[in-house]
Amino acid sequence: MRELVGAGALERDVAPNTSIAGLLEALKQEFPNLAAANPQTIIAVNQEFVDSSTVLADGDEVALFPPVSGGTGADDEGKFGVTFNPIGLDEIAAKVVKPETGAVAVFGGVVRNVSGGKDVEHLEYEAYEAMAVAKLKQVAAEARRQWPKIVDIAIVQRIGHLEVGENAVVVAVSSPHRNDGCFEACAFAINRLKEIVPIWKKEVGPDGDEWIEGDYLPSAGDAGQQ
Repeated sequence: MRELVGAGALERDVAPNTSIAGLLEALKQEFPNLAAANPQTIIAVNQEFVDSSTVLADGDEVALFPPVSGGTGADDEGKFGVTFNPIGLDEIAAKVVKPETGAVAVFGGVVRNVSGGKDVEHLEYEAYEAMAVAKLKQVAAEARRQWPKIVDIAIVQRIGHLEVGENAVVVAVSSPHRNDGCFEACAFAINRLKEIVPIWKKEVGPDGDEWIEGDYLPSAGDAGQQ
């Protein structure tokens, strides 16, 4: 959408009681190229998922983006964030080790040189950073509710230009014992991340480049618990 419109952000005045659907229709009239956009559009207002019937209020921040595919932002402890800097398995695992920790499960998502039968030279990741950090924390909270014996969890996503072999995302989960949910929570976290965290990647290879979109469409039901 950004490429079709030619801008990453827009400011618009709308009439009172305008819904997201009305805003989208106005944008399509202003930018006819948006007709070529993927119809599966995720909508967030003030960094929470909503649907197209949502009525806008003064000062609302509306984000429009495709299903996620898997600047720097992070929480105060650096356990949840997006970064341009390289990330290591040991570095992230160390963030979840506490005196009561007896087991740590770590997942590393690594850039590979082929995808869908096509050669890949490098990836370019982008994120809606402020919302991404909030959603990473939501993923962790959901994991804790399912596996309450978890000691700690950290999820860090790298963005920007990534070469083959580099870590794109690292998830680390600690628990008192290996049977207290650290394996299961680690697997849950990476799968849930690919559903609700606004991060996208572009695959670049000898045949050109392509933005990769997922197929999960979050709704207001995927909003974090207040």
